[in-house]
Amino acid sequence: MQIIETFSAEETFCLGQRLGSQAKPGEVYTLVGDLGVGKTALIQGFAKGLAVEEAVSSPTFTIVQEYEGGRMPFYHFDVYRIGDIEEMDEIGYEDYFYGQGVSMVEWANLIQEILPERYIEICIEKDLEKGFDYRKITIGKICMEEDSDEDIRD
Repeated sequence: MQIIETFSAEETFCLGQRLGSQAKPGEVYTLVGDLGVGKTALIQGFAKGLAVEEAVSSPTFTIVQEYEGGRMPFYHFDVYRIGDIEEMDEIGYEDYFYGQGVSMVEWANLIQEILPERYIEICIEKDLEKGFDYRKITIGKICMEEDSDEDIRD
């Protein structure tokens, strides 16, 4: 598990860019945090790290936004408004999660039961005592295999 502190939207963007530049095909990243914590800034940086040239915004009403122009396909999910887990089946989430691109899932805690056994969890938190733009970003690798009672994070 890694904890990173950022003190501006630009620093959060740069962290996302670094993560995107290191991403590999087939990886799934989950992104958890309250409204207004900087998830969009991190995702925009992530896309930049993947060499995505088009503008990236939250796919709020479409569940998934596809970006094909970078070094690999990038699939940005926002499942905040998902009404039923079956909606994920309808869009064919498995093709995204287990394909040759990289997926980033906002509000992933809402679809926990269909996440792959291994994914990278990113949690963004505010602490107003440390400043309005302060963010604590925790990154960990999760392994939810049947024989394991513990999460593996590094």
